[in-house]
Amino acid sequence: MSTHAKRERLLLADLLETAGPEAPTLCEGWTTRDLAAHVVVRERRPDAAGGMFVKPLASHLERVTAEFTAKPYEELIQLIRTGPPRFSPFSLKQVDEMANIVEFYVHTEDVRRARPDWTPREIDPVFQDALWSRLERSARLMGRGIPTGLVLRRPNGQTAVAHRGTPVVTVTGEPSELVLFAYGRQSAAKVELEGDENAIAKLQETKQLGI
Repeated sequence: MSTHAKRERLLLADLLETAGPEAPTLCEGWTTRDLAAHVVVRERRPDAAGGMFVKPLASHLERVTAEFTAKPYEELIQLIRTGPPRFSPFSLKQVDEMANIVEFYVHTEDVRRARPDWTPREIDPVFQDALWSRLERSARLMGRGIPTGLVLRRPNGQTAVAHRGTPVVTVTGEPSELVLFAYGRQSAAKVELEGDENAIAKLQETKQLGI
């Protein structure tokens, strides 16, 4: 049975292939080649991927990423499409779904929404619920460094507190849009913001959302 993560993986691979290696993304400073290399390193080189979070490993991550970035673009796309090697924890369906559903969704939208003519895609309610479940668990991690209080709210009224503090900004939208907002893609997320005007301005400009 296909999973959400599997579906988003294949969609991301298709989008990267169609866009070509030099297309822009929502990741500042990254082309589609850079994004593809990041995805491959993250799940195929755990010795280097730790550098995303541990500063002493950052230089190793840079070297390994540079090696993969230099590979033929078509090879990177194929590595994404076929998935991690058998010895990787990501090869387990449950781990893949838990760790990659948001990762691949966000990066898919990084490619889609960097285009000037992009339009929102329809996302089924089951996938929306799955994204909301992940967001509830990670909201406080995503919002830990921001300068305002932040509440994320679905149209059905469900809420998740991303950061306690005042003044409070409430961001309302579908889970798919709230995920993008919480992961630092504020300008591309289709959401509504309520609260103090100065706090909203700070939140929209902050680089502290996400990991």
